[in-house]
Amino acid sequence: MADTGRLDQPRARRRSLRPRQDADRLGRFSESFARFMGTATFLAWMTLVIVVWIIWNSSWGPDRPRWDEYPFIFLTLILSLQASYAAPLILLAQNRQESRDRVQQEQDREATAQSHADMQFLAREVASLRLGIGEVATRDFIRGELRGLLESLEDDDRDDDTDD
Repeated sequence: MADTGRLDQPRARRRSLRPRQDADRLGRFSESFARFMGTATFLAWMTLVIVVWIIWNSSWGPDRPRWDEYPFIFLTLILSLQASYAAPLILLAQNRQESRDRVQQEQDREATAQSHADMQFLAREVASLRLGIGEVATRDFIRGELRGLLESLEDDDRDDDTDD
């Protein structure tokens, strides 16, 4: 009878020859790459490389081996290759940002709904307090009633004094 393993025990972990890959690694790289490509530093370095390339490979530069004569086909190829890799990385970074924005909007929507519910509850509470206060005798009302009673008692005493 073959041993199929026990169901109440965890299996031994199998070793894999493939390295563990972080699923989010490419996304983080694409975001940092897109962020760097949008800086003045990137533009300055790219401009410097292109200017040096053109000067080196043109007749303006000193006599030395030139690997990319005018019309600079190799430079065009490299820039096209860079653009072909940059575009998908930028799109990936935008998709990740869109996902984060969607989550943030959902959280904002939930917070707004909760705030709205809280405000409605508080409005109902304030309305019920106003109704309750309308039924409660205020201090001024009681003072006025007591003054009226006091005046009526004084009037009754005066009337009794005048009758004697």
